[in-house]
Amino acid sequence: MTFIMNNIWLILFIAWGLPLSIYRSKFRKIVYQTDSWVINIKPVFLKEIRGLVGNIYPDNHSYRKFRNFYRFYLAVYLVLFICYFNLSDGSNSGVVGVGSTVPAFTLKDQNGQTFNLDAVKGKKNLVIYFYPKDETPGCTKEACSFRDQYEVFRQQDALIIGISAQSVQSHLEFSRKHRLNYTLLSDEGNTVRKLFGVPASFFGLLPGRVTYIVDKDGKVLFVFNSQLNAGKHIEEALRILKGLK
Repeated sequence: MTFIMNNIWLILFIAWGLPLSIYRSKFRKIVYQTDSWVINIKPVFLKEIRGLVGNIYPDNHSYRKFRNFYRFYLAVYLVLFICYFNLSDGSNSGVVGVGSTVPAFTLKDQNGQTFNLDAVKGKKNLVIYFYPKDETPGCTKEACSFRDQYEVFRQQDALIIGISAQSVQSHLEFSRKHRLNYTLLSDEGNTVRKLFGVPASFFGLLPGRVTYIVDKDGKVLFVFNSQLNAGKHIEEALRILKGLK
């Protein structure tokens, strides 16, 4: 049951995608007037789209039937996509949530030095952000945005900490290339990611992008979860920090 709940979106997409694929295959064969399966992998779509939104064979009963089935399954599939992105991106996360005490952990930073959270907890506000991977477009944008706003975070007495599964060497190269002025931690076994309960994205295929704002008492004030809107993590973090007295 736990597996089902943790992978419910992936299961829904597979369960609904199978009949969608079948009806689309039959529909394409009718539209392109062929019995060959090869039509399903050919990069031709214009006539398919015209057949889907229009009525190019009004006297063909099979065409009309499979067109209507295709429309229905495709519409539901799109609704599932919309629901997935609306429900999985937002101010929520897994085990560690608002009101939780931030868990203690120790990891190596980009310089190979040991970073112990207990050494800074209670002294600074903390912005702990988990990201999928060094040098990917969204992660680079997010990292550089934190860099550019570093002074603003410093004025809020906040320490920025980025965490992902890449090695110390990868973090060092990433940090040097983009002149990052804050701590990156190497969580190669995803131990800390699991400790926080950071949810995965895209049906469990991509490590989640989640930011935690922690006050000087070690309490989590805010959690922001958005895989696609990397820049908003910085905006939301500053909004919360500036609201602190």
